[in-house]
Amino acid sequence: MNKVAIVTGAGQGIGFAIAKRLHADGFKVGILDYNEETAQKAVEALSAKDAFAVVADVSNRDEVFAAFDKVVEHFGDLTVVVNNAGIAPTTPLDTITPEQFERTFAINVGGTIWGAQAALKHFRAFGHGGKIINATSQAGCEGNPNLTVYGGSKFAVRGITQTWAKDLAAEGITVNAYAPGIVKTPMMYDIAHQVGKNAGKDDEWGMNTFAKDITLGRLSEPEDVANVVGFLAGEDSNYITGQTIVVDGGMVFH
Repeated sequence: MNKVAIVTGAGQGIGFAIAKRLHADGFKVGILDYNEETAQKAVEALSAKDAFAVVADVSNRDEVFAAFDKVVEHFGDLTVVVNNAGIAPTTPLDTITPEQFERTFAINVGGTIWGAQAALKHFRAFGHGGKIINATSQAGCEGNPNLTVYGGSKFAVRGITQTWAKDLAAEGITVNAYAPGIVKTPMMYDIAHQVGKNAGKDDEWGMNTFAKDITLGRLSEPEDVANVVGFLAGEDSNYITGQTIVVDGGMVFH
């Protein structure tokens, strides 16, 4: 089988780590990112032959569909889609604006929906099943301080994942999610900075407000998350659907 994956938000952070892991596992990888420069750098770091950069704003359905079409045209198939792209504004209740709300849900929830729609189109066209893997968050499993909008969007992704698992099972499509905790990425350092700033403290204090409850006693590397996505993308997870695997070093337990 021609193993082809698309990873959204794959230019840096967790998305790039996922793309790297899938490439190591034998996938040809479509690197989808809104930033052309980081997408191209990711391809250069992986493989000119087995990685391919496409640019899209995941909140724009037409751009997502066009980008998926380009990857499929380039590699000739599609078997796994990882809806990873997301943003994480810090939003104490009294600061939330309509613009923040609309943009976050358009990217985190809308981007996941459009990615899944585009995946479904191609799975059906090729006449085979596939895997849809969505990014939720530890903040989508338990409420986190100051993250009303982000957490709300990630709780939504968990629910959507369960719905699609039921809707698509008959077509041989599994749908699962991964929920990272406190990962060393540019996005997380920005959240820590904002939380610290809101409290009149420094960045380290901001990070520690999140990190202090990690059972394993260390922040996550992007590779910790990519390992779980590698499992979900591979055959060992074929009998799993509708689930969210929490990859947070032991912060929330269910």
